[in-house]
Amino acid sequence: MQKRLTLLGSTGSIGDSTLDVVARHPDRFSVYALTAHRNGDKLIEQCLRFTPEVAVVGDADTAARVAAALRVAGCKTEVAHGPQALVEVARASQCDTVVAAIVGAAGLAPTLAAARTGKRILLANKEALVMSGQIFMDAVRDHGAILLPVDSEHNAVFQCLPPCADKEVKLHGGVSKISVSKIILTASGGPFRTREPSSLVDVTPEEAIKHPNWAMGRKISVDSATMMNKGLEVIEAHWLFALPGKQIEVLIHPQSVIHSMVSYADGSVLAQFGNPDMRTPIAHALAFPDRVDSGVAPLDLAQIATLTFEKPDFERFPCLALAIQAMEAGGIASAALNAANEIAIEAFLDRRIGFMAIGDVVGRVLDALPNTGAGALDDVLAADASARRLASGFVF
Repeated sequence: MQKRLTLLGSTGSIGDSTLDVVARHPDRFSVYALTAHRNGDKLIEQCLRFTPEVAVVGDADTAARVAAALRVAGCKTEVAHGPQALVEVARASQCDTVVAAIVGAAGLAPTLAAARTGKRILLANKEALVMSGQIFMDAVRDHGAILLPVDSEHNAVFQCLPPCADKEVKLHGGVSKISVSKIILTASGGPFRTREPSSLVDVTPEEAIKHPNWAMGRKISVDSATMMNKGLEVIEAHWLFALPGKQIEVLIHPQSVIHSMVSYADGSVLAQFGNPDMRTPIAHALAFPDRVDSGVAPLDLAQIATLTFEKPDFERFPCLALAIQAMEAGGIASAALNAANEIAIEAFLDRRIGFMAIGDVVGRVLDALPNTGAGALDDVLAADASARRLASGFVF
C-alpha cells in the first residue's frame, strides 16, 4: 500500500534526499505535507513537483508569498504557518508516515505529536530524543508508534541488530538482552581531525562548514566539526537502543563507509557499509522491511582500499566529552546541552564568538544551570529556555 508522507523540514539536505527517493518510487510513496522555515522559493518548487495537500512555513509573510506563487501556477496546495501548523500536519489522519528532519529543538513538538498519534516516524531530528528521551520513547510505546532511525549511524546499528522474534519494527529497547555487548558509532572526525587543538582558535565559519565527506546544512556541519553531533548521537543511541553509556563507543573512521557497528557477546562484530549518501538510510527506513533503489552508487571497496580507525581526542573535541557528561548526568542536562549548543553555534556563524568558544559556552551553561528531573515536557521546555538565556548572556 502506498505510504502518505508528511516531511518536516523538506528544504534541508535530508528533505532533498527524501524527495529524491520518493520521486524514484511514485507507486510506493506520495506526499501529503511539506514544511520549511523561511526557504519559500525552494518550497514552491517542491510543491509544484510533488503537489502536497498542505505546505507549512514559519511565518505569515513567507506563507503569503508561497500561497500567491502557488495560486498563479495553478497549484491547489493549502499554505499554513507557525508551530501549531507543524503539529497539525504531523498528526493529520491523511498521512501515515512522518519524516522528522527539522534541525534543532524546533522539531520536538511536531515529532512528539506524530508519536502520540501512532505514526510511523522516520527520525532524522536527533534533538527530539536528546531533549526529551524518556518522554518521547514512552509516547512511542504508549501510542503504538513505529520509530525508524534515519541518522546514518543509528540506521546502521538498526540494520546490524537481529530482527525481533515477533517481526515488530518498534524500537522499545532491550537491546542488551539479545547478547549485544556494545554498539560502535563511527565518526568522520570532520574537517579538523588532524589539526592541533591550539590551531582551532582561529577557525572560520567557512572552514567549519566544509565537511570532508558529507553534504549537510550549516548548523549540523559545525556540529560535525566540533563532534557535538556525535555526542548528540550517543545520547540518541542511549534512548533508541536502551543501552547505558558504557555500551556505546565512538570510533573515528575518516573514510565514512562503515556507518556503525554492533559488537556481540560471542566476539562477532557486524558492520553496515555504504557510500556516504543519506539516501541509503532514508530509502531503508521508507521501504522497511523491503529494500528499494536509493539512487546511491554501489560501494567499491577495492577502490577505497584502506579503512582506518582511531579513538577521538577529547582535547580537540571537548563538545563530545560534554555530551557524554550530560547523558550520564540525566535529568534536564541533555536538553540544556542542546539549547546552549544551538545558541553558541549561531553566535559562531555570526562571527560573535570563536570556534573553540562553542564548547566553552556549553560547558558554562551546564555548570551554571542546576540539573533537575525531566519527568514532564514542561520540565524539558523550561530547561531549554533557561539554557538559551544563559548561553545568550555568555556570548555577548
